[in-house]
This record gives sequence, structure tokens and C-alpha cells, in this order.
Amino acid sequence: MEVIPAIDIRGGKCVRLYQGDYSQETVFFEDPAAVALNWKLQGARRLHIVDLDGAARGEVSNLAVIEAIVKQTGLPVQLGGGIRDEATVEKLLGIGLNRVILGTVAVEKPDLVRSLCQKFGEAIVVGIDARDEMVATRGWVKDAGITALDLGREIVKLGVKRIIYTDIKRDGTLSEPNYIGVKEVVDGVEAKIIAAGGISAVEHLLKLDRLGVEGAIVGKALYTGAIALKQALKLSQADGQT
Repeated sequence: MEVIPAIDIRGGKCVRLYQGDYSQETVFFEDPAAVALNWKLQGARRLHIVDLDGAARGEVSNLAVIEAIVKQTGLPVQLGGGIRDEATVEKLLGIGLNRVILGTVAVEKPDLVRSLCQKFGEAIVVGIDARDEMVATRGWVKDAGITALDLGREIVKLGVKRIIYTDIKRDGTLSEPNYIGVKEVVDGVEAKIIAAGGISAVEHLLKLDRLGVEGAIVGKALYTGAIALKQALKLSQADGQT
């Protein structure tokens, strides 16, 4: 299982939100690129970036910082937040991003998702962000009126091969993952699943691995020291070989 450090960017800084609430923000570092380099030095093989300003505004808003991370680390990077048209996808892949994560458009513009999957293949990932199993869009503020499981099944029909499942109520809480929700999506959707939200101990990562996820995104636990990235990488790799 792949352990992926998260870097959430707002106003050009590395921050974390509590349950996706923009009013409950903690600034951890002023320079996200320096944070990215630190995760690389500790062994990260991929980075997960969220443009929080982009998610709220509907357009990528921290492009210079994102491009700096891509160029300075040389790591595969996946980005979500405000990616809602083909021109933006082409621009982001053009600056070296490995994957782009669609959220709102997966609900609102399924035809666009199908077209992007046909053109860009597995560079297209869909983020399913759920609160009480119901999908939330537009920066996690709008109830989309569909369950995570149902949306997962629908987008697979459009050609999506990889999904990031995030439990919003667990995100940034340092509680534990929503194992029931994760298992439901892993078992019920024919796609590769990356889990996020509430991961705060190495034991959580090992349990997610056994549920069959392809990867796990870790954010606040790394910044608070609840999880040491080097240890998490070693244990998850060893567990995956058993």
C-alpha cells in the first residue's frame, strides 16, 4: 500500500482544516515547497496536494506554489481543488503533474469526465468526498444528493480507474478512518481506491491495507508527529508483502 503525504495549500501556505471547515484552519508552514522536499527526504514516493482556494473558487488558485513543488521534488504529484474543465487539466499535466483529481465535475458534468478519461487515461482521478456517506461538492459545502457508493459505481462506467475516498467528518480530526465506508467502496466499486480522512496511527494504515486500498493519504498526523513518515512507509511496505 502506498502512503501519500498530503499538502493542503491556502493563501500560498501549508495548512490543515478541521472537517473541511475553512473557518477552522491551522497554518503549519509558510513554504509548502519546503514541506514537500522534507517528505521526499523521508522517503515519500508521491505527494497529494489540495488547492483549498481552488476548491472554494472553482479554479486553480495556487499554481506557482504547485509548480514549484513539482519541479523541486521531481516526485509524482496528484492535485485536487477547482479542476473543472479540460483546459485546466491540460495545463496542469503540462507543468508535470502526474494525476489530476476531479471532484465537483464528477457529479455535475459526467460527460466531461468520460471525455477526459478517454483522452488522459489514468491521469484522471476522481475524489469522492463524503459526509455521512453522502457526497459533498464545491469545496465540501454542497450536498450532491448521491451516496459515495452510488457515485463510485456511476463514474466507473465513465472510465474512471482510480478513486480517492475521503470521509469529511474524519478529515483533520486525528480520530480514525471510517473503515465501514472505506470497505463499502472497496468492495462495491470496481476501481483502485485511495483512502483519506482520520488517519492518525500506523495501525490505521495497516488496517486500511488489509481492507484492500491501493493507498492512504496522511495529512495532519504527519504534521503533529502522531505518525512518523519513515516508520509508516516501512511498516506498510512490510505488511503488504505478508
